[in-house]
Amino acid sequence: MLFDFLFGKKHPPEAEAGRASPPPMPAAGGQAPGTHIAYHPNLIDQLKADHQKLLATFGHVLTTFKAGDLAGTAKLLEEFRGDIQGHLLTENVKLYIYLEHALRQDEESHGLVHGFRHEMDGIGKVVLAFLGKYRNIASQPDLAVSFGPELEQIGEALVARIKREEETLYPLYLPAY
Repeated sequence: MLFDFLFGKKHPPEAEAGRASPPPMPAAGGQAPGTHIAYHPNLIDQLKADHQKLLATFGHVLTTFKAGDLAGTAKLLEEFRGDIQGHLLTENVKLYIYLEHALRQDEESHGLVHGFRHEMDGIGKVVLAFLGKYRNIASQPDLAVSFGPELEQIGEALVARIKREEETLYPLYLPAY
């Protein structure tokens, strides 16, 4: 699978376990224990909307590149960079920290969340390195030769990661009680 090729990892077997009903989250006041990070009832909807915007922008990058518009491609890459950085920051602070604290008593779920977070750190670095490498594609057209194949690999990995997050990770996000 391309995801494995890009990031040298197999999908963790515990990811499948995450599809079962989420464990209860022992906490009070709607905050993850040991933090001031509260449950946000609209967070998952926001993250899913971010995913749709990221995929749409990515699709525009691909279409614009295939049309030979390198200046437009560079502009869309910057838009994508801003969107993905914002998404990663929101996910890191509001989702991962909350879940890691809220699920600390459930070793299996905590491990799953920790694995997703660690994996996402690696993916984020790869995507941001890709965006940095091609930031000047409009003024360096020789970059176009390697851009297309790398763009398609990033896209396939992005789609796979989004699917795994929405199916396995996001269902664990529940209000603390």
